[in-house]
Amino acid sequence: MPTFDVLLLRFLLVIVVGGLIGAEREYRSKSAGFRTMILICLGSFLFTTFSIHISGSTNDRIASNIVTGIGFLGAGVIFKSDNRINGLTTAAAIWVTAGLGMGIAAGEYIMVLTATVFTLVSLYLFTILETRLDRINQTHNYKIVSIYKPDLLGQYEHLFKEFKLKYKRVKQTKNGEYISGSWTVNGLEKNHNLFIENILHDSSVKEFEF
Repeated sequence: MPTFDVLLLRFLLVIVVGGLIGAEREYRSKSAGFRTMILICLGSFLFTTFSIHISGSTNDRIASNIVTGIGFLGAGVIFKSDNRINGLTTAAAIWVTAGLGMGIAAGEYIMVLTATVFTLVSLYLFTILETRLDRINQTHNYKIVSIYKPDLLGQYEHLFKEFKLKYKRVKQTKNGEYISGSWTVNGLEKNHNLFIENILHDSSVKEFEF
């Protein structure tokens, strides 16, 4: 087993590494936050340390089981909502945190610290870039209900083209005197806003989901 001083340093690294990644997830109100990431890092560290102590070297079987177990844990934070897959970044962060815990147990401090920096850069700075990219191309799901008249849905689709939005009609339904259409629409944020503003001021629209 490592000496007490080495163990103390490694436990400190576990708290720092897991805590930094967990703090970012906690700040964004994600399902796996500060305490969870520290425990994930600690768990993988302990399993790897015990594995080395028991076999005298890193046991590939135990290491692979850590990866499998973390995979199940990561899958638990992934869910689908509004035609979008959420939780993938948190699942990836869980996976990386476990790997960092294993690296700490193996004494690969430089690699662990370097990987932690890259992870934090990805989570903090790349989120800003991702937000800007999202403004360039946003996907909205629109549903419009109006009193039926011939080619009404085609008129709304002409509006999509007018506001430079790419659309795909998902569903259309007629119920009595009403007709409804649903679309998946892609385009710039400002173009979506212009379209929404136009529909909101259309008195013939009885229901509008956006």
